[in-house]
Amino acid sequence: MTNTEDLARRFEEHRDHLRAVGFRMLGSTAEADDAVQETWLRLSRSDTDDVANLGGWLTTVLSRVCLDMLRARSARHEVPLDAPALPEPGETSDTGPESEALLADSIGVALLVVLDTLAPAERLAFVLHDLFGMPFDDVARVVDRSPAATRQLASRARRRVQGGSADTADTRRRDRVVEAFLAASREGRFEDLLDLLDPDVVLRADAVAVTTSGAAAAHGAPPLAPEMHGALAVAATFSGRAKGAQVVVVDGVTGVAYAPGGRPRAVYTFTIVGDRIVAVDAVADPGTIADLDVVLGSGA
Repeated sequence: MTNTEDLARRFEEHRDHLRAVGFRMLGSTAEADDAVQETWLRLSRSDTDDVANLGGWLTTVLSRVCLDMLRARSARHEVPLDAPALPEPGETSDTGPESEALLADSIGVALLVVLDTLAPAERLAFVLHDLFGMPFDDVARVVDRSPAATRQLASRARRRVQGGSADTADTRRRDRVVEAFLAASREGRFEDLLDLLDPDVVLRADAVAVTTSGAAAAHGAPPLAPEMHGALAVAATFSGRAKGAQVVVVDGVTGVAYAPGGRPRAVYTFTIVGDRIVAVDAVADPGTIADLDVVLGSGA
């Protein structure tokens, strides 16, 4: 097997993931395919002998390609036309209405519409971090911003996706999901937590949250990890854990915080699609919390 053939084989192992990322970035399967093809061309022209994580390298290159495409689209005031009706990347176009229904259910036409209202860098930060779990340090290198500025980009996008552009009914539904999650966590209702979590939910915790969770582990609560995947793992982590926490408003949307004496010490934000939580971010670093707009409830 030649080097080119081996490189092509390794690229194909990542194609479905790259198309999925590209679709959420661009909202168009045709443009996602173009971005993937451009990523392959850049790979074929690059020296990747020292690349330890090819998947990460490809995702970064694809993201930069998508960012350029989004900026060019914004300059021309274009809107992708095929997003709501086309199948998920990785599926063929002849899978029919059933596949299209699955696309609408798993991504949501409403989510795609809101994503199209975001600035290119905001969309990139939100998609890479909230939907695909890329650390802010890595996202920052793609958008050429500091990690703190990148976090703010994602935060602004999250407000638009979860609250700022939602109607009153959507806001109330989000509030109910967060409140139900907190109640189920406090009371140790594991099955109820599973019902509220997306099967592929991701929990991300900053370094301070991971460290401080070690003390809680001494009292029987599972310690946090920097990243956890899957409803079973996340439900087990939160079941019986939220005693003392309260519902708050974080950057304009509903979240949860530990705030003894009215001072937030740990903040949990949620990415919610439909009625399911798809991501939870645990923040305990004082500097990061200081950058958040946390409004405590009347019970603080």
